[in-house]
Formats: sequence, C-alpha cells, structure tokens
Amino acid sequence: MLLLRCPLLLLLLPLSSRPQKLPTRDEELFQMQIRDKAFFHDSSVIPDGAEISSYLFRDTPKRYFFVVEEDNTPLAVTVTPCDAPLEWKLSVQELPEEASGEGSGDPEPLEQQKQQITNEEGTELFSYKGNDVEYFVSSSSPSGLYQLDLLSTEKDTHFKVYATTTPESDQPYPELPYDPRIDVTSLGRTTVTLAWKPSPTASLLKQPIQYCIVINKEHNFKSLCAVEAKLSSDDAFMMAPKPGLDFSPFDFAHFGFPSDNNAGKERGFLKSSSKFGRQTSSKPRVDLHKVCIGNKNIFTVSDLKPDTQYYFDMFAVNANTNMSTAYVGTFARTKEEAKQKTVELKDGKVTDVFIKRKGAKFLRFAPVSSHQKVTFSVHSCLDAVQIQVRRDGKLLLSQYVEGVRQFQLRGKAKAKYLIRLKGSRKGASMLKILATTRPNKQSFPSLPEDTRIKAFDKLRTCSSVTVAWLGTQERNKFCIYKREVDDNYNEEQKKREQNQCLGPDTRKKSEKVLCKYFHSQNIQKAVTTETIRGLQPGKSYLLDVYVIGHGGQSVKYQSKLVKTRKFC
Repeated sequence: MLLLRCPLLLLLLPLSSRPQKLPTRDEELFQMQIRDKAFFHDSSVIPDGAEISSYLFRDTPKRYFFVVEEDNTPLAVTVTPCDAPLEWKLSVQELPEEASGEGSGDPEPLEQQKQQITNEEGTELFSYKGNDVEYFVSSSSPSGLYQLDLLSTEKDTHFKVYATTTPESDQPYPELPYDPRIDVTSLGRTTVTLAWKPSPTASLLKQPIQYCIVINKEHNFKSLCAVEAKLSSDDAFMMAPKPGLDFSPFDFAHFGFPSDNNAGKERGFLKSSSKFGRQTSSKPRVDLHKVCIGNKNIFTVSDLKPDTQYYFDMFAVNANTNMSTAYVGTFARTKEEAKQKTVELKDGKVTDVFIKRKGAKFLRFAPVSSHQKVTFSVHSCLDAVQIQVRRDGKLLLSQYVEGVRQFQLRGKAKAKYLIRLKGSRKGASMLKILATTRPNKQSFPSLPEDTRIKAFDKLRTCSSVTVAWLGTQERNKFCIYKREVDDNYNEEQKKREQNQCLGPDTRKKSEKVLCKYFHSQNIQKAVTTETIRGLQPGKSYLLDVYVIGHGGQSVKYQSKLVKTRKFC
C-alpha cells in the first residue's frame, strides 16, 4: 500500500502514455516516517502498518487516502472511535492507467487528472456507524485509490486509524483468547477478584503483553482510547490540532502546488482570538480508575464501596506497538454492609453502647405518649463521639460529645427518633445514653467545665497530700479513691485508664478514702478540698474522684498522679 496525499499522488501518476506502476513500500523510508509522528499527523495520508491518531470537528467530514497498487492484495483497516460514535465509509476507485494526450505524448493537464480521481465516488466496500472498534478485512483486494471518509455528528472527537497490506505478518493488536470474557471469581463488600485467559500473543507468539484494568460506575468501555478520553479533564484527551497541521503537514509549494492554507482560513481556523479551532469546555473528572498490572491474569480490586455496582474492563496492550485490544467487559455489585441492628431506647433508662474504631451504632427512641420535649443525655467514656438525631427523617442535631452532655429537643406527637452514634478514629468508643420525655429526669450528674484535680505541693508531706476539685450548684455525692503505683507510672498509662464510665463499684474497698456531699449556690465558690492521710513516704499514688448523681450514675474526674515527700 502506498501512502500519499492527493496532490502528491497526482504528481506521481504517469505523465506519459506508457502505463507505469507505482513503487512498492520502501521499508527503510517507511520506518523512518512512522518514527516521525508529525509526518502523518492529521494529513490525508494513511501509512501502511502504523496507527495514526487524528481529530474530527463535529459535522465536519474528513477524508483519507491510500493506494493499493496490485490486485489480490490483502488489506485490513481498523477504525477506533475514542469518545464519540463515528460514521465511516471505505470505498475504492480505479486509478487512470494512461494519459489522454491523443497520441501526442503530452501529459494530461494536472487539474484534469485531479478532477478525474477526486470527483468520482468510487465503489463502496464497507460502512459503519457507532462507537465500536470496527474492522474491514479482505484477503484479496483490487488495486486502486482507497478513500476513508469519517464523520462525527455528536461532538468534536478523537479517533485512531490503522491500515496494512500485510495483516498476517504485522499483527500489532494483541490477539484475544477463544474466551475473551472477564470472570468475577470472588465478591466481597469492598473487593472484587477478576480473572481472564491470557492473550495468545503473549503465550504463543511470546510478545510483551501487559494488562490494564479500568474500573468505573457508569458503563463499560470499548477501547483504551475511550478510557483515555474520559480520564482527561477536558472533553477530549488530546488538544485540538493546530490550524496548519490540520491541512498541510507538507509544504506543497516545494512541489509546485498552491498552498492549502486558504482552505483553513475559509473554515475560520486562523482566528486570532482562538488558539484552537474550537474551545473545549472543562468538565469535572469522573470516578474512573485505570491500573496496569503487567502480565498477570488475576487481580483483586480493593477499596470499593459496599452495595455499589462497578463496571470492569480489561485491555491487552502490546508493549512493542503500544496498541491494545479490549476483552469483553463485565460488571458486578459489591455485597451489602452487614445490616446494623437498631437498639431500642426505653424512656428514662440508661443504655450502654460500645462502638468499634471508626464504626457507628444506630438507636431508636419512640415515646409511647405525646410529649412537648425530649431530652438526650450522653456520657462519652473515652474519646469524643458524634451524635446525630433525626425525627421522622429530619436532622435535628449533630454534635460531638466529650464527657457528659445533655440535649433538649422540641417534641412532636407520635414522633420517632433515630440516633446515630459515630465512634472515634483513634480507637473503640464506649458511652452511656439516656432518652426521656420527662424534663426533670436526669440520670447523669452535672459536671463543672473543669474536671481536673489540683494538688497543693506546699501542703505535701511524707504521709499526706492535699487536693481540691470543683463542684456545681447541684448537690451531689463525691467519693475519692487512691491507688499506689510504681515510680515509672506515666501519663500514657494514666490515659489508658481514663474510662469515665467505670464507677466506684469497680474499685477495691481498701482504695476508698471517703465520700461526702457538696454543692454551692455561688458557682465561683463551688470548690472543695480534702487531705488524704496514711500514705507512705516517697511513694506515688493515683487519685480518682467520682461524682454520683441522684439516679445512681457516676462520672469520674480526670485522674491525678501525686507523690509524697521522701524526707520530712
């Protein structure tokens, strides 16, 4: 197959009455040309045995040429749409065998030759409309000038064309196995395992083949070209061609032909206000992922979302030619998350809740009687947790809770409340929650903003320490406990024991120092002190203060590490 732009073709046509064959493919020249991609970029010439990429403007047809010089020549043409369906047609017309100089030996005028070829429609061999990768293959094609006409009616788009007169020996596209399907061998909530049969191009011909997997939530893809177009942030994955390259990659003035630049001006490609022929609008990136995995033929896709449908495509890529073939894509829906059991809350009763790290729990509160207000009291035992409250689907509350918090919401007749508790990222979470329609019902004791215990260093002796803590205006019971610890006991160990929900009932009787009631109407004076005696010289102790509410629920203040004097 000879690759020529139409005016160049005419130059090489016989200029005498004697028939003349067109030269065959010069392999050395051909290899040089296909290495120079600019040589064929958006020209009207299709090279023999090399894939070209080009661009179509919407509703603007494009025509390509190539010459088959001998009858009974094998021929294969492949057209790959990238991001829009194409209409394309392949036709052939006979080349003039001799000039019409009426025996004078003078060549036909150039314009007459040009019209003789380009004005003829030729014989249509094949046509197609769609976005599939489509082929025309013939084991015996007639000689002639072949024309490939392409059109995109949807939008500006890219496409690829490959043509060869030696299809048996070239084989640039990886061959598919007899069963080109992708099998889903394992399905989980966040993973899907895929397997496929290897390409014979790798197993039999020993050519370097690698496999690329594409995952998305929208649809299957028919070519890697379409994937690359979708991955781009613009409408097309390559920039629109520059004005000059769209028409004349060669300077035809050197061959004595007029320049084609006027054609570009007529189409408005050279407007100074626009860098390209048409402006492409930026689009948000889609949720599409491509990963190339070498020559393996089994792969597990991870980090997927539960109960979500995904589409999977596999492409075999020839590392030598960088040309690809698509397997038959598949789709699968990941498994659902294990359904959370919803815990029913009873009016006025405290419920203990345990949440795994980064996990969540759902609770439901359905008051049996009409109510004006509903109160939610939450006691976070460890790190902060998030609480969300919805009434009949409407979000009423979303807050992070550390320590003890109380939320009062307006009630509604026959309302049902759904509570979502989300745990900490640091580790597991524990909490207590109470829901009630009785405004005076309060199980958890009120706490001051500062729950630290202060130790007075100047009052420290060899056998005693003096500490103080804040109270509230509400009369509550306070109990203080002590525990001897090693000298190497540190803040990290103390932090691990800061479960505020563990009450005095978990402590040994020997660790109890005393219990007392305390409150003050003046919040500024709500401070109490206590001296703890009977300690050993030079020893470390961990002190805990518990406040116990009227409902029997307790909350622990922040632990305090103290040490008695060694010498007095």
